[in-house]
Amino acid sequence: MIVRQTPNALKIFFTLRGSIIPKVYRQILLITILSTLITIIQHWLPDSFPYYGMAMFTLLGIALSLFLGFRNNASYQRWWEARGLWGQLVYDSRSLTRQVLSFIDDDTDAGRDTQRAMVYLTIAFAHAVRHRLRGTSPWEDIETFVALTHHDNMRQAKNVPDYIMRLMGKQLGDIRRQGLVSEQVIQNMDERLTSMTIVLAACERIHNTPLPFAYMLLVHRTTYLYCILLPFGLVASLGWATPLISAVIAYTFFGLDALSEELEEPFGLAANQLPLTALSRTIEINLREALGDTDIPPDIAPINGYLP
Repeated sequence: MIVRQTPNALKIFFTLRGSIIPKVYRQILLITILSTLITIIQHWLPDSFPYYGMAMFTLLGIALSLFLGFRNNASYQRWWEARGLWGQLVYDSRSLTRQVLSFIDDDTDAGRDTQRAMVYLTIAFAHAVRHRLRGTSPWEDIETFVALTHHDNMRQAKNVPDYIMRLMGKQLGDIRRQGLVSEQVIQNMDERLTSMTIVLAACERIHNTPLPFAYMLLVHRTTYLYCILLPFGLVASLGWATPLISAVIAYTFFGLDALSEELEEPFGLAANQLPLTALSRTIEINLREALGDTDIPPDIAPINGYLP
């Protein structure tokens, strides 16, 4: 995710970090070259492209704007829902850790081991969710927090965070059987586990259910059609200004299309997608600090304005 800065008026026009221009410059260049060729032909061979009027382009532009606006809103809603779910995961992780440390006595080795095991599994769950959503290997981040006896079974699990959640459920059952906390506290802890499971399922729903392909195809085709036809309608009235106006309009429409596509999948590593690595590291830091660990990793700092 791009860490927002406050550029001055001049930098706004030249900022590429976080901009959609690197993704759409080919389309803009294509429309600019096409517009320039049409303008040259119109200059040397007047009346080659008669004035068609702007009514057709105005109506088509309004329709395209509605399509792009709807898709942009749908994509941003997915992005914002994903961010809310990860905020809920941060809340549930902190709440569960507070309950474990507050209600399980640490006067005995069994109590301290139970506290550490439960908190470490919570950290492993957060990292595992991130890796599942990004399709990356989780073992380096989670094996440290899971008991060695579970490593083989965990590597064979098709859904690693769900497996870790089952380990947390078994750990909670052991806490109940040992009578370390009251039934009411057990119920409250189980509610936190259920909420974390809901977060996982909701994130998987967003990740596995993209916007309908037919709708995306319609928007792509309409955008290209509009931007390619536009110079033919503008050249008779705008002359040499046609390439500039066509490029600006192409940047707007192609940019909105590309930005919507990027926000549609909020869990990736693109510049405008969610900083899941930083969020999961925040959970690890908070929970290990509450546990009293001393070898806590540092916060993840932005690199060139980018927070992974």
